[in-house]
Amino acid sequence: MSFEIVKGSTKFKYAFNDPSQLKQWMLNEKPLLGLCFAGRSNVGKSSLINSLFGKTTARTSKTPGRTRSINIFSFDILHKANDEKKVFGPFFLMDLPGYGYAKVSNEMSKNWDEILGLFFRYCPSTVRVLNIQDARHPLQSADKSFADFIKKFHQLNSILILNKMDKLKTQKERAQLKKSKKTISEKLAQFKEIHYVSAEKQTGLKELEQSLITFFLNKDALS
Repeated sequence: MSFEIVKGSTKFKYAFNDPSQLKQWMLNEKPLLGLCFAGRSNVGKSSLINSLFGKTTARTSKTPGRTRSINIFSFDILHKANDEKKVFGPFFLMDLPGYGYAKVSNEMSKNWDEILGLFFRYCPSTVRVLNIQDARHPLQSADKSFADFIKKFHQLNSILILNKMDKLKTQKERAQLKKSKKTISEKLAQFKEIHYVSAEKQTGLKELEQSLITFFLNKDALS
């Protein structure tokens, strides 16, 4: 038997930039089962979402800071056993605004801080938080700040995704990442798993997908 995310099953549901509306939705949506994607601007977050859920799910842009709302999608998971198929869902995909981009107004930055703070305050353990970082440049100051920020919310169930592994072209770059692995594990101990992937080359995505499905299995959401 096997489970897989149904590619192309995503449906856009909401775009929240008002904290009170977001809070109302999070409190009323019971159970809130899903995945939350967070990462520094231009880290390949949208490309990773598109690779996992279907290529038209999240809009990609070379302009960092484009996503200004918390965008909510629904998606399904397919269970195949022998000749039988069963679809489970909907689950929620939550795409957060990219953090760490300096060229935004003070007012917009304040609003992002407010709405993201509220989101994590009300985010239950039935939502897995995926923090995407650039494998070439992990632990940037914005990444450290984000990790310290979400550490305050003890209910969060979070994992770390190091994306753009295909961009590590030289032996020196690969050796540097290998050297950094211990530091990453120590400094980001709140992350339950670390995955090394390339959204562009599709490497590591099957393992990541199965890990995400196992999370739902452990929550009895696929039974």
